[in-house]
Amino acid sequence: MYVVIGGASMMGLDLATTLLQMGHTIAIVDTNPLACQHAREKIGVMAFEGSAVNTTVLMEAGIRKADAVIASLQDDALNLAMVTLSKHYGVDQIVVRMRDRDFAAPYRLAGATHIISTTELAIARIVNAIEYPQVDAMMHFEQGQVEVLKLSIPQQCYIVGRSVAEVAQDPRFPSGSLIIGYQAHPHEDLIIPNGSTILENGSTILAVTKPHLVRQMIEFMGLCTQDCGPSASILPQASLNGVV
Repeated sequence: MYVVIGGASMMGLDLATTLLQMGHTIAIVDTNPLACQHAREKIGVMAFEGSAVNTTVLMEAGIRKADAVIASLQDDALNLAMVTLSKHYGVDQIVVRMRDRDFAAPYRLAGATHIISTTELAIARIVNAIEYPQVDAMMHFEQGQVEVLKLSIPQQCYIVGRSVAEVAQDPRFPSGSLIIGYQAHPHEDLIIPNGSTILENGSTILAVTKPHLVRQMIEFMGLCTQDCGPSASILPQASLNGVV
């Protein structure tokens, strides 16, 4: 894919590096000549000095042939202008970094296909680390209506040695939840398990559940700090507030 990135900030440069490693062609636009020089010489991508909301500069950067645009400028108003111009030039995928939540609706109206609030993502990660220290990672989907949890299976856990089907049929397993990923050991690839997949000691699972069932899922896994063994009473806790 041909990707145009607006803004050679640390985020923009990291995005350029990652996307280049994935095999994409990258053009980055920034007013800072030193940042553009760094992008060319250190990262190996095309860099165009100038404003990412200047039509002449965008044309030089190849906006008309771009498959995707990432607007990661420091100001929401500038990002909004870049989204609008990208839509005007017929770009299919327009990703924008949002700082102020008030811009969410204008971004959608302007044609952004993906709106990423980096501030809210950071807040969500910090809150999750405080609220659920037992969870390796947690992601919100559909404005917090669905949660995907990464959980390490502790030693002597109740589910060790059982199949995914057996776990799902256990009446204590949160209703409507699914185990969608399994990694037997850190050096092995993550797989999509089937019903016969056996859960091993020290392995990792990805589970999808609803926000109000997160605590129940953790307790079922035996990951809470108090006694949450198979004989313990497990009650759903209060629902989490969804974070976009």
